[in-house]
Amino acid sequence: MSSSREPATGTTVIPTGWRARIDPRPGLVRVYGSTNAILQIVIAATGAYLFATGVLGHTAPLLAATVTVSSLGLVRDARPRRVLETVLGMLVGILVAELLLLVAGSGWWQLAIALAATLAVARFLSDQAGFAIAAAIQSLIVMIIPANTPFLRLADGLVGGVAALLVTALVPRNPSRAAARDGAALFAGFDNAAATVAQALRRADRIRGARGLEKARALQPLVDQWRSSLESGLSIARISPFLRRQRSELEREERIRQSMDLATRNLRVIARRAVYLLDDGVPRPVAADVVGELAQGARLIADSLHDISQEPIAREVLRAVAGRLEPSDLLPEASLGEHNLIAALRPLAVDLLTATGMPADEARASVPRI
Repeated sequence: MSSSREPATGTTVIPTGWRARIDPRPGLVRVYGSTNAILQIVIAATGAYLFATGVLGHTAPLLAATVTVSSLGLVRDARPRRVLETVLGMLVGILVAELLLLVAGSGWWQLAIALAATLAVARFLSDQAGFAIAAAIQSLIVMIIPANTPFLRLADGLVGGVAALLVTALVPRNPSRAAARDGAALFAGFDNAAATVAQALRRADRIRGARGLEKARALQPLVDQWRSSLESGLSIARISPFLRRQRSELEREERIRQSMDLATRNLRVIARRAVYLLDDGVPRPVAADVVGELAQGARLIADSLHDISQEPIAREVLRAVAGRLEPSDLLPEASLGEHNLIAALRPLAVDLLTATGMPADEARASVPRI
């Protein structure tokens, strides 16, 4: 059975000139994607300001608000650990500056010493460059903007940090949306790369094979992006009472991601071997069909991300393909190079089977022994 498919082709309207410059759609997409982050920042900054003014009696709690904004940010990765690290970095900067103000007062040389000391201490405490920069910015604010009461701004920073952490847990950003988007992007890229390799094998097109190899190599950033969004989502789900139900689903997606990470690596191996074989200009429809069938199984796994009932269907489809991957039976009169190509498809089949939830030992046993 041949399950390969041609990549989508066609023409689309591409805006040019003034239409491209004033197109509001990219901006609206960015705003929509940042809605939860904006809500978090507004709630945290406002809450920190109200607590500092209403409870602590501070007249201008600048750092209570700025710490929340800087620690939460608009990035997708708002995991509690990252937020806490940023908060600690800013508190280090505030503390160093407050101590220097208490000992040496304010001035241009005190500012220089505070900045140097803050960066040195921050780099000693953390290997993250952002930690040191966050500390330096807060140190500068303390040194430049005067205050009557020592360590008042440290209290404001603590209020802002606590507000940021509370909002991370109580008004969490939706991790499932980002993870689903990143997972879909990886599977779409995998499908495109596999389809290109299958076409190259069927048409004996070495140039198309090289293009498939390039596409396969481009998959790793997508894997890393999905890993980042899943790690962030799992970190938030562990502390947020509102996201605990999503934890098991995020863990299932992480299991799929780990298997797909290996699958993309094996797809690169397959693409390299295909490019090497296609130097002779001979079509290889059998190998193309197998690549297409494995890609079909991967599409079913992609469907299972939002419909778990597709998972057992994908498992059976892939098990049927894996059971035929005996090079000498599939291609009895083929060359050693073609047998090696079929052999390279075996680890890919195992990786895709484990992505369906099949135990690794059982997945390996589904492939005939050579």
